[in-house]
Amino acid sequence: MTDALPEIRLEDTGSKGRYFIRSAAGDEAEMTFSKAGEHLIIIDHTEVPEAFRRQGAGLRLVTRAVEDMRAAGKKIIPLCPFANAQFRKHAEWADVLKG
Repeated sequence: MTDALPEIRLEDTGSKGRYFIRSAAGDEAEMTFSKAGEHLIIIDHTEVPEAFRRQGAGLRLVTRAVEDMRAAGKKIIPLCPFANAQFRKHAEWADVLKG
């Protein structure tokens, strides 16, 4: 079912940003972050509405951030409980985790 989800989009406002998925009906799943300098982001919130539940939307959002930060040579502090739990489940993300 994850293939049916709309594409993940990035909104960057300078010091903050968010990755989000918007359904045709206007529902949004989002993961927000704050920038802490040039080489670090802090994932501070993930929200998945009922319309996206049990489809892997939250994991897709965190995975996209990991991929983007890895490509940019940046690190992540996952303050959000959901993102933090995903980092604990995915040892292969250790290279982008700020220790």
